[in-house]
Amino acid sequence: MKFNRLLVSFVVSGCVIFASSCVEEPVVLDVLIINGTLVDGTGQAPKALSVGIRGNEIAYIGPSTSLPAKRVLDARSLIVSPGFIDPHTHAGKELFSPDKSANTPYLYQGVTTVFIGSDGAGDPATDVVRKQLSGNGIGTNVGLLTGHGSLRRLAMGAENRAPTADEMAQMKSALRNAMENGSLGLSTGLFYAPGNFAKTEEVVELARIVAQYGGVHDSHIRDESDYSIGLLGSIEEIIEISRQSGVAGHISHIKALGPAVWGQSQEIVNLVDSARLEGLALTANQYPWLASGTHLGNALVPREMMDGGKPAMLLRLQDPEVLNKIRPQMEANLVRRGGAEALLISGDSKWRGKTLAEVATLTLRNPIDTAVSIILDGDPSVASFMMEEQDVERLMRQPWVVTGSDGSPGHPRKYATFPKKYQKYVAQQTLLSLTEFVRRSSGLTAEIFNLCDRGRLLTGFRADVVIWSRSDFEPMADYDNPERLARGVRYLLVNGEFVIDEGSLTDSRNGQVLSRQSCVADANTGVLNEL
Repeated sequence: MKFNRLLVSFVVSGCVIFASSCVEEPVVLDVLIINGTLVDGTGQAPKALSVGIRGNEIAYIGPSTSLPAKRVLDARSLIVSPGFIDPHTHAGKELFSPDKSANTPYLYQGVTTVFIGSDGAGDPATDVVRKQLSGNGIGTNVGLLTGHGSLRRLAMGAENRAPTADEMAQMKSALRNAMENGSLGLSTGLFYAPGNFAKTEEVVELARIVAQYGGVHDSHIRDESDYSIGLLGSIEEIIEISRQSGVAGHISHIKALGPAVWGQSQEIVNLVDSARLEGLALTANQYPWLASGTHLGNALVPREMMDGGKPAMLLRLQDPEVLNKIRPQMEANLVRRGGAEALLISGDSKWRGKTLAEVATLTLRNPIDTAVSIILDGDPSVASFMMEEQDVERLMRQPWVVTGSDGSPGHPRKYATFPKKYQKYVAQQTLLSLTEFVRRSSGLTAEIFNLCDRGRLLTGFRADVVIWSRSDFEPMADYDNPERLARGVRYLLVNGEFVIDEGSLTDSRNGQVLSRQSCVADANTGVLNEL
């Protein structure tokens, strides 16, 4: 679709063009939003403007108008902004579930688009995934990332080695097919097996294909602490992948995890700023929490134990000889995570809500033996309280950092990331302005991932709109109660249909599976439009 702003303005005014003449016809909007404060996602200051929606598009933005509308919505004292876009979630399980596909935890945060396939896990069969989700009916839009780990498993299983030439050719072919079917780009989980087994050169080869299609390389970097090459070494690796391949690089849930790297946020900023000055497209997302989240095994078990996949790891952990051999590494990893007191069991486990230290005390075992027993009994997720406030704030201030939840079961970030960020860092601390918060939760994310017609409230753009209250947009979930819905969203429209109306969920499943688009900047506004 090519945007023609002149044509849009004619249609809104009721003018339909026939040859060289203009015939006035009455235009009826589906929804007209009046009296709200518009924060449009472009970075412009808030304005008192009306918003008209016709079908699935924004048809009018301007001063008070007499255009007829099927529904006039008075947004007095409310913010009208683009629906938020979350570039890093683990919402696939819900979206594929018929009874959970509304994706309710995100809707109540004002999120209208989520990305799945993060951390290298995205299914390469983009066309199949697209059909399944579209047929299922989904509450939010969804963007698909193609997982490097999944490509590896497809071609060579979960083996700890370099791919053969034939295996690399298979990965490249599958990636090209995914990009042809609209994938937003390549996701890597270089901290996780089997992505951790790959050398930088392997990722560069795949990233070159993504660059040819204008996609993005989204990465859970190799080390956010000092497990292997270190935090700064991992940032440098992502930069080098972009430098050699030409791909746009995006660092997911950017952080300094653990005492060994606390304070390195300034060096991260220096590295990224230098790369951007060099001309590399490098950005990041971040969540506003001081605890990260992963599975207990990922936090403590050495990666070489995962050669062959998780079943092989579980067998090795049951071998006393192997366990004694890796015990010193697991103890070192526990120190990196702040000790047993800093690991909260948050996933599906009988120990949910207790720290590893508490479970060890209750079971009369040392923390490592306790951890192994918990891993063997389902390997639940854990919240790891290992970040410093000054690092979180320094990274959040950077103009290349957007909001992303990394939402996963058992952690409040799945239910409360966007209102948490607003309440703490906009309403209370004023680290960010309202305009910056909206921009980094919508428009900037859309531009990074080439969603040309979303993330901003402009005529001709898709009608993903959140209408919310500044006074009570706040998180209700916390670490003790991680599954409480956020409050403050009064209305939410996805592709022009209400999914939240007067604070209540509707039956709408109007989300779409999005495709990567090709964008060009408008010479006058700088806004990205579709070619």
